[in-house]
Amino acid sequence: MLQNIRDRSTGWISKAIIGLIAVLLSFTGFEAIMRSASNSNNAAKVNGEEITLPELAQAKSAQNRRLAQQFGQDFDTSLFDDKLMTEMALKNLIGRKLLLQGAQNSGFTASQAAIDAFLLNAPEFQENGRFSAARYDQMLAQMGYSRLQFRAMLEQDMQLEQLQLGITASAFVTEQEVKAYAQLETQTRDFAALELPADFSQITVTDDEIADFYQANLPSFMTPEKVAIEYVELNKNQLAERIEVSDEEIQESYQEAIANLSEQRRAAHILFEISAEQNEQQALEKAKAAAQRLAQGESFAALAKELSDDIGSAEQGGDLGFAGLGIYEPSFEDALYALQNEQVSEPVFTEYGWHLIKLTGIQAVDVLSFAEMKDGLLRDLRMDKTELLFVEMVQDLENLAYEAADLQQPAQELGLEIKYSPAFTRQGGKGILANRSVIEAAFSPLVLEDGANSLLLELDDETIVVLRAREHLKPEQVELAEVATAIKDVLSTQKVKEYTQAQGASLLADLRAGKSVTQEGWQPVEAASRTHEDVEPQVLQEVFRMPKPDAGEASYAGLSMQDGRYVVLRLTGVNTPADVMSAEEFKEYQKVLSSRQGQADFVAFGQQVEQEAKIERF
Repeated sequence: MLQNIRDRSTGWISKAIIGLIAVLLSFTGFEAIMRSASNSNNAAKVNGEEITLPELAQAKSAQNRRLAQQFGQDFDTSLFDDKLMTEMALKNLIGRKLLLQGAQNSGFTASQAAIDAFLLNAPEFQENGRFSAARYDQMLAQMGYSRLQFRAMLEQDMQLEQLQLGITASAFVTEQEVKAYAQLETQTRDFAALELPADFSQITVTDDEIADFYQANLPSFMTPEKVAIEYVELNKNQLAERIEVSDEEIQESYQEAIANLSEQRRAAHILFEISAEQNEQQALEKAKAAAQRLAQGESFAALAKELSDDIGSAEQGGDLGFAGLGIYEPSFEDALYALQNEQVSEPVFTEYGWHLIKLTGIQAVDVLSFAEMKDGLLRDLRMDKTELLFVEMVQDLENLAYEAADLQQPAQELGLEIKYSPAFTRQGGKGILANRSVIEAAFSPLVLEDGANSLLLELDDETIVVLRAREHLKPEQVELAEVATAIKDVLSTQKVKEYTQAQGASLLADLRAGKSVTQEGWQPVEAASRTHEDVEPQVLQEVFRMPKPDAGEASYAGLSMQDGRYVVLRLTGVNTPADVMSAEEFKEYQKVLSSRQGQADFVAFGQQVEQEAKIERF
């Protein structure tokens, strides 16, 4: 193709193209074109920092997963505009980037030692109460992070947490504001409600009205679109039945396991971090001074709380928990394993700064016999082989499904069964049809319009599915006779609502004009709080929106209910409690109000940095 372009480059078409490029350059400038090319892999720039398209894709995918978890099977991404979803994800990324820049500009940092302490003490990464490097790597693989990526994310999260806490915790409210808030929250109201019932005997709905409504809303009276699918399912657990493990493999695994066993050591440390405010020599001098205090008998835990720059462990007296080999920096680890129990090291240097390290516990490893470990090793080997086979078959299934015109070949070559579903709507069905990914794929243009196999669908960590359409039932018009009763109910409710609204408006006008109105059925409510259980929430909200009446007078309001009723409200009293609170009550109200103010301050900070930022979207 490139040679064909070159061959035609002397013709009139090439001259026209060159002329067009010249015109574009005159409008946009060469610099603009080069800038566009240089940002081809970026979604945005925030104060010069890039947000890449892969980052945006990952954020959008995570956003969809969160929505699916929130709404369950009722969540349908096809109901949302893709452009809007992309913009929402990008907006969140920009907001996070701005806050992170704000945290860094404000001097908030997260030390590597604090990250280490978090990882060592996180229950998610522990087995039998101790940090497990294998479990750590397994969890990261499931989340799709490398070790470096996860540490970088943790560092950012810690900085953002410090920023938010720094803003929200500094919020304050005055004593007068607390008292005013408490009075509003504890205020009660005296009112009476008069309900005008939905009297359907007062209205009629004619056949012509039903027919007119039907014609005006024809798109609403369609049978739901349905599709029936056929699919193949690759399940990791079922693959385990195909796996064979020899005794030789188990024996080899046993030898590797006992060779890698090492004792677990519990460390505590005091970190003197190297930073812009403290160089290496200054940190070392502080470490030596602390070592002297320890030699004079002071408590290691107390000094850690007082002096350590590792905020993650300082409050625990510097405790880092138990860990084996390969967790700490080499120099830190060498010093730790050279200590006797309860012994403290000389100052030790790592990239984080100078440490004083104390060995606080040793857990020896009991080497189990081959017979004791055989079942577990067999299970692990089978799991590892299953995982490998699963990955290989997923790749094979992806290639075969893409190349094949149906599912027969992929199913035959991989030994999978083709399964069939009944027809279902966009609301899904039972079993696999309740999965939103399956529903979206089944109704996608690729499957319905192109007649192709779907892309791989990951239902969970163990299950992959590929599907194709077997039957497509398009929407059809529903006859009037089938929906006439439902239309009549809608029109009846609409008419009775208008009828009661007119009654209520007339009654309200008379009441507000001070006319004498004889009306039975008023239901009085005394001292209703904002959470009064015996009053409908909609009515209660309206009552607390009504203006306070003058002494000896009443104020009135009306409320139309969804079922056609109309409620007339008469407010006769607003009761404000005496300005008397216990110290505990005051603190509780102060805590709530300060929290709200702090959150408002944090939102305002985010808005401010956004207004001042240079944001480029590509």
